[in-house]
Amino acid sequence: MTTPHDWLRIQAELGRQLYLMLDSVGQLEERKALLGELQVHRYDGLYIGTAASALVDAGPYVFQLDSAEHPVINSLIETPERHWGWLASSCDEVQVIARHWRERLVSGERPNQAFYRFHDNRVVGRALAHMQPEQYAAYLGPIHSLCYWYDNQWTVSENPSPGTQPLPEDPAWLRVPTSSATYAAVQFDNVHRYLMAEHTDRFANVAAQQDVNIWLRNVLDLAHTWGWKEPDRLHFLLMQTLQAPGFIPPAAWHPKPNDTPSIHFERVYQEALYWQGAVTQ
Repeated sequence: MTTPHDWLRIQAELGRQLYLMLDSVGQLEERKALLGELQVHRYDGLYIGTAASALVDAGPYVFQLDSAEHPVINSLIETPERHWGWLASSCDEVQVIARHWRERLVSGERPNQAFYRFHDNRVVGRALAHMQPEQYAAYLGPIHSLCYWYDNQWTVSENPSPGTQPLPEDPAWLRVPTSSATYAAVQFDNVHRYLMAEHTDRFANVAAQQDVNIWLRNVLDLAHTWGWKEPDRLHFLLMQTLQAPGFIPPAAWHPKPNDTPSIHFERVYQEALYWQGAVTQ
């Protein structure tokens, strides 16, 4: 098995540029260090100029590295369980890399659009594991080689035909089945990022009193147990729980024996409106 350090050395010897795709969430110190030493043309925020522009500060960044030996890279390689992103090589500039992935960020049509987490090594790893090699080019575009942590080991994938590629009408990577574990992990990251960006103060209040990751996992597990899978129901539960004493929903909100998820949600929703003064007797 090729180690990340071996891969970095080989790519440098081939004369390729080295890149880091970094998830900002959980890696703010690493991002700050790289932003402070690299010139502006050597990095790019992937959400800039996209439908996710409001989340730029919490979104992924791509960095063109000066060398294979860097303290930040060494630290990241030693902690792959943080799922911080992935390493890549290319003969193109950072702006070309950024444009390629921005074109693949948004999937679906309004109002059912979703952001594709191309910066997540688990998402990329699963996509490459299920696609045929001839489909890699449309996915990886200008990237020659990719090094990432997937299924508890370092993996390398090669692009058979690197270069600028149009976005397919029916992208193969959007047809990849998602395991329940991957779905749960991605949902957690998406909600965590949303709360950090849009409800910073309330999220900080939770963090000041308890482990915010455990709290969020408990809320998501509760939504799953209750069958509240729709985005509006999950959003309602999150917002109400952020305002509840102890940051836990009232005991009276638990489902009754014959409740369906829809009946249960409507009852809780109306009760919340009542206590907020939106419903009068």
